[in-house]
Amino acid sequence: MENFGENIDINSLPILTLAFVGDSVFDLWVRSKLVCKRKAKVNSLHKQAIKFVSAKGQAEFFEKIREMLTVEEIAVFNRGKNSKAIPPRNANPKEYAVATGFEAVLGWLYLREDEKRLEEILGELNI
Repeated sequence: MENFGENIDINSLPILTLAFVGDSVFDLWVRSKLVCKRKAKVNSLHKQAIKFVSAKGQAEFFEKIREMLTVEEIAVFNRGKNSKAIPPRNANPKEYAVATGFEAVLGWLYLREDEKRLEEILGELNI
């Protein structure tokens, strides 16, 4: 993996940029776990993934792991949650805000190359 920390100041990135990366991190984690644990057709795997990767699924998962976050992670989460992200029409705005904060934390950890911490957090997801 490329050493991201040498090229950029991760803490100075716009919070929605961190959420953009975190969204992909979470999506890849969920899809990888589904593929490794279930033998199913792609269409079925996609439908299962949506349950986790949606704003509702991410908000529900965040509530399960909230207590395990550090002070720094909560600060990143709050920046993401309080951002001016515009939810899609079909999303609950409160769930979308929580999901954005959660994604920002994942993006922040990923760009810091803190794979151990990502595994601790995402390991709590029961797929």
